[in-house]
Amino acid sequence: MGMNDTLAAALNNIKNAELVAKRTCLVRPVSKVTQKVLEIMQDNKFIGEYKKIEDGRGDQFEVSLIGGVNNCGVVKPRFSVTMKEYEKFEKRYLPAKDFGFLIVSTSKGVMTHIEAKEKGFGGKLLAFVY
Repeated sequence: MGMNDTLAAALNNIKNAELVAKRTCLVRPVSKVTQKVLEIMQDNKFIGEYKKIEDGRGDQFEVSLIGGVNNCGVVKPRFSVTMKEYEKFEKRYLPAKDFGFLIVSTSKGVMTHIEAKEKGFGGKLLAFVY
């Protein structure tokens, strides 16, 4: 896993920190996509607050962990998904119906697959969280 996949690195850090019951973890480097994914995870009560720490070296996020994440990771390759295909990928990446969500990059920004379904957007699968 190279540094070219900053999201994979970020989710890995969060998952590993949760496994050892840490209260916070640092995620670097900062990217817009990573920030959006953290925002979605926070909105859905998987993580607590997060803040950007400017260190002049690509910066980092400090993320508060609240024990909400069982598992999270990126979807590789980043499959393109149409409206009709979400269910197939839910079955593949999520342990049960209505348990966790996929994170999708759509033409209208990054959102959960649930939101994308409601709005009728397809997109590229980025990650899963539950």
